[in-house]
Amino acid sequence: MENNYSYAEFLKAVGKNSSSLQAEKLLNDIYMDLFLNHIHREQTKKRLLALIDLALDEKNESAFKEFTDELLRVEEN
Repeated sequence: MENNYSYAEFLKAVGKNSSSLQAEKLLNDIYMDLFLNHIHREQTKKRLLALIDLALDEKNESAFKEFTDELLRVEEN
């Protein structure tokens, strides 16, 4: 799911030897990838927050630390 699109790729797609359909397709792919990454990140954060709450309710310190560390990694990306 993680594609790294470059500005150079986009310029090639919109260049004089390329059709506008190719450029549009590349832009659509970029927007779709960004959207899916956003949705995945938000769902992961919600899941981790629920697990953190459960760990707190159960007074499970090791699970709490594990899930908060994972949440911090998700938020860094």
